[in-house]
Amino acid sequence: MKVRDIMTTDVEVARPDETIQSVAERMSSGDFGFMPVCDGRKLQGAVTDRDLAVRALAKGLPPQTPVAEVMTRDIEWRTADDDARDLLDVMGSQAIRRLPIVDDERNLVGVVSIGDLSKKVKERFAGEALEDISRQPATN
Repeated sequence: MKVRDIMTTDVEVARPDETIQSVAERMSSGDFGFMPVCDGRKLQGAVTDRDLAVRALAKGLPPQTPVAEVMTRDIEWRTADDDARDLLDVMGSQAIRRLPIVDDERNLVGVVSIGDLSKKVKERFAGEALEDISRQPATN
């Protein structure tokens, strides 16, 4: 099975110059806690509700702060052509709950979440990866 078979392609993204308040509002209204950050379609990093709380709110940053100042830049990603087992291994071993999927030019084409795994992958190795992810502290 390939990553493209389990990824979600309808993904909300943040722009690096978008304000943290705008991103937080979109997360709240959409009921999600993770957004890839893209310059155009090019993946630059990701921002989570935890990033907003720990790197912005806890430090007293103003609402107009660009999301680029609080996002995580060095993130794991995979391509749509990668084998799903590799994706499961990295998500399980590093406790990654959401993983951006990019094309050959590093343009965002989707995201795989633990919800995608639980719905679309019914094999034993998916269950083991989900257990690993749930046991460890989240990295994103």
